[in-house]
Amino acid sequence: MISIPKDDPAAPDAFPAAPGAPSALETPASPSEVPKETSASLQMPEGLEFYAPNYICLTVFAVIFFPPLGLAAVYFSSKTTEANQNQDWEQAYINSGWTGWLDVFAILIGLAIIYVYTLYM
Repeated sequence: MISIPKDDPAAPDAFPAAPGAPSALETPASPSEVPKETSASLQMPEGLEFYAPNYICLTVFAVIFFPPLGLAAVYFSSKTTEANQNQDWEQAYINSGWTGWLDVFAILIGLAIIYVYTLYM
């Protein structure tokens, strides 16, 4: 890394804008000219601490034991992943809660069906 001494008169007071980024005075002519940033470039280490859990293992068991609720849990698990990537933490935690509850109920219903089937057949 190159360092510029503070007493150098040619040293800039502020860092220049990134290449290709519009300056504060320039505005893009149309929305298509706005640079699109990926979610990976927006991720900060602090943001990773807020990730909501997906309960992937429970979701797999839910699909195996009781597919109707298990498939609903897969839907909410995918929504949780999408919200985590977009850093929409509120939606991520809401979807994660739905995923967890649907997983638990699907597994319990599936085990109850297996239990009743083996008990009375």
